[in-house]
Amino acid sequence: MSAESDPAQQLAEARAALAKATASPEDGQAKPVTAASANGLVSVTLGVDGRVSAINVEPKAVKEGTDYIAEHVLTALNDALDQRSAMVGSDERVPDLQAIGESLAEVQDAGVRQLQAMSASIGQVLGKLNKSA
Repeated sequence: MSAESDPAQQLAEARAALAKATASPEDGQAKPVTAASANGLVSVTLGVDGRVSAINVEPKAVKEGTDYIAEHVLTALNDALDQRSAMVGSDERVPDLQAIGESLAEVQDAGVRQLQAMSASIGQVLGKLNKSA
């Protein structure tokens, strides 16, 4: 059996790759993004998780009113989201987690059934061996 088709080798390689990715999470990970609007009077920061971590409104912007602030928060937020999208963008499809979960459940159920069948067969063999001994 070649090393390429050896499941144990493939699993070891996958675990090594996972360990490497876990050891240096900054590789390939998004960085915080800050975008500003209204000549820098309004800014929005997205954290590494992609969620808004800060909104900053300079006192000069407050004088313009809430509609002005809301408009420029929206502009800065959309700019930050666009920057984040470009930073982590990928042509890969997003996996269907529900389908993956269902597949894993099917594999697990089939594995349990096979283990139960093997256990029953082993029990029968042991029973026959005990009778003949």
